[in-house]
Amino acid sequence: MWEDRFAAKDGYLFGVEPSGVLIANPWLALPSHSVLCVADGEGRNAVHLARSGMLVTSFDLSATAVGRSNALAKQSGVGVQTHILDWNSWDWSQQFDMVIGIFIQFVGPELRAKQFVDMKSALRSGGRLLLHGYRPEQIERGTGGPPTVENMYTEAELHHTFAGWIVERSASYECEQASGSAHVGKAALIDFVARKP
Repeated sequence: MWEDRFAAKDGYLFGVEPSGVLIANPWLALPSHSVLCVADGEGRNAVHLARSGMLVTSFDLSATAVGRSNALAKQSGVGVQTHILDWNSWDWSQQFDMVIGIFIQFVGPELRAKQFVDMKSALRSGGRLLLHGYRPEQIERGTGGPPTVENMYTEAELHHTFAGWIVERSASYECEQASGSAHVGKAALIDFVARKP
């Protein structure tokens, strides 16, 4: 489905500017630190982090999206280690200083629990996790994201899932977004940043 969606669009479906969470929280980008960008799409976030000096690895299952990511990295003069893989094909034993998942709400609660376990395993002790996405209130907005409330995040769920971690940011808010042609308008968003013990 995602390959079809990306391939049907001329140009970048979600634009080339990084997600607002990275712009609003520049302290997340630490030069020379390694970061894994999961299900990274067309590379706007990976390239932004590489421009900030991070050592970036990313994967996505869409060959079209990864091709655009490579083109954006080349145009920006940075290197990103990209991979065309689905979630279950990634080697989650690799360790990173940071793992980010931005708008990766394409699965429901059962598969999301596995996603969270996988991302936990890819982080070094003391490493940082960033999750950014939509809250259940987004369903009423119709400005992007999945059509099912079960796929959305809540702060209560994330705090429960990452109990014992050091939470550095946990915020639910609304803001206007304009990410290409796919995410446009007022959105119900959530940020969650935590360090692995």
